[in-house]
Amino acid sequence: MLIDPKTAEKATVEKVLRLQWWTDKLVTFTTTRPPAYSFAAGQYARLGLRDERGLVWRAYSMVSSPAQEFLEFYGVLVPGGLFTTQLKALKEGDGILLEKQCFGFMTPDRFPDGEDLWMIATGTGVGPFISMLRDPFVWGKFRNLVLVHGVRHAEEFAYTEELESYARHEPFESQARLTVVRSVTREQQPATNPLLLHGRVTTLFESGALERATGLPIADAASRIMLCGNPEMIEDMRRLLHARNLRPVRRALPGHFVTENYW
Repeated sequence: MLIDPKTAEKATVEKVLRLQWWTDKLVTFTTTRPPAYSFAAGQYARLGLRDERGLVWRAYSMVSSPAQEFLEFYGVLVPGGLFTTQLKALKEGDGILLEKQCFGFMTPDRFPDGEDLWMIATGTGVGPFISMLRDPFVWGKFRNLVLVHGVRHAEEFAYTEELESYARHEPFESQARLTVVRSVTREQQPATNPLLLHGRVTTLFESGALERATGLPIADAASRIMLCGNPEMIEDMRRLLHARNLRPVRRALPGHFVTENYW
C-alpha cells in the first residue's frame, strides 16, 4: 500500500497476518505491530483503508494485550459501510494503515480502588475487555472480574473457549476470579445454564438478574463498572447507575463507572 508523505507522518502501513471469521459478519483480524507502538488495555486505534474515493478511517479497540507482538481487532461488517466493505475484501498479506497514536480513556487504571470489576458489553464492544483479560494488570488489581456480554443471537458470542478457560483457571498465578455472563435478546435460551440469560443487559441489570447470576452485589464501595457497546445501552445504564447513586469517573473526582460508545 502506497501512502503520501502527509499520511506517512501520522500512520504506518501494517500487514494483515490472519483473519478469523466467527460468522459471516463478525471477524477477528491481526496485523503486525510497529516496535514503538504502545497502548494500554482498553484503548483503541484508528485504522485506514483505501477505496476509490480515498482513505477511510475507523476506530477499532485493541483485543490483543499490550505485551503481544501483534495487534488484534474484532469487528462487525456493516452493510454498505465504507470501511467494512474494504475490510471484507482483505486477505492475509494485505496492507492496512495504523495511526501512530492510540486513543481512549476506558482503562482499568482509571479506578484507584474497588474490589469487583464489572465489564458490561454489547456486540463487538466486548473487544477491549478481551484485551484487559489478557493483561495481568487487571487480574492483580481486582478480586472479582465479571464480564457481561449481550448479543442478539447466540452464534455471535466470540472468544468463548478463551473466556471459559480464564473462568476455570485463573491466569498469571492470580487469586482473582472471573465470571462470564452471556445474554441473548432474539432467542430463548435453555434454563440449564444460570450464566446464560435471555434479555437486554439493561433489563437484567435493573431486575437484579445479573447480581443473582454472579452472586455479587453491585455496591458503591466494592463495585467498579466499565460499559462498552451501543449508545442506547450506555445511556440506559448511565441512568440506572445514577439511580443507585453511582457516579462516573472524572479527571479530578474518583467514581464508579467509565464508558465507551462503540459507534
